[in-house]
Amino acid sequence: MNESILKELKIKAARIRRGAIMGVSSAGSGHPGGSLSIADILAVLYFHEMKTDIHNPKDESRDRLVLSKGHAAPAYYAALAERGYFNVAELEKLRQIDSMLQGHPDMVKIRGVDMSTGSLGQGLSAANGMALVLKRKKKDSHVFCILGDGEMQEGQIWEAIMTSAHYKLDNLTVFVDKNSLQIDGVVSEIMNNTPYEAKFEAFGWNTITIDGNDITQIIDGINLAKKVKGKPTVIICETIKGKGVSYMENQVGWHGAAPNKEQAKVALSEIDAIIKALEVE
Repeated sequence: MNESILKELKIKAARIRRGAIMGVSSAGSGHPGGSLSIADILAVLYFHEMKTDIHNPKDESRDRLVLSKGHAAPAYYAALAERGYFNVAELEKLRQIDSMLQGHPDMVKIRGVDMSTGSLGQGLSAANGMALVLKRKKKDSHVFCILGDGEMQEGQIWEAIMTSAHYKLDNLTVFVDKNSLQIDGVVSEIMNNTPYEAKFEAFGWNTITIDGNDITQIIDGINLAKKVKGKPTVIICETIKGKGVSYMENQVGWHGAAPNKEQAKVALSEIDAIIKALEVE
């Protein structure tokens, strides 16, 4: 792909990570690990792939995103702010009692949010409904849904996976953020739910596996998904929890803990160094 576009998307991903750290640090609570792991996916969706209009966020012809793993809201909010749905300064009000940016996304209060989420396991069911309606209305819009690998342990997820295939929802693409860690430890040790590829295929899905922190692979994966007709596609994204902040990477303790001021300063310094290096390339 065009190198300048690739560089810009990498910068956007880093800025999303920066916004997520700003928010969680200001709040003193939140979920940085799973937010940082999906920043590259969000950068591709909001700055390359999705058809959206910040001036008309409810436009019926828009593409939709359902962040099923709603606790990764800090990255979601950072992407929306970076895209222009609201001021970046709002990120520092995360989880304040009078802020629209609560611990999980609220579609009523936040411009650009397509579905309120937070209770794990329910987002794909909502995405199915959106995709089914769009298909029946013959709309040329696509629905994306981001699931967590720990979330894949929820029973409703598998009912929804069955439903997506039954209705041949080829206007639906799901990302599984496979960072391999959940709040209590390693996903495979708590309740092993892999291999995802074989299980999705058994339910009638098209499957693609990529490095979910690689911008080019994310774009290629989406392009491949959109060529498949008659079935939904899942993109299994191998990611690093805490990606982009050295002391958070692959550390389960950062699933739901906020950095203190000194730790946040180090995190932002590392991310700023990444942005600066990209800008001078």
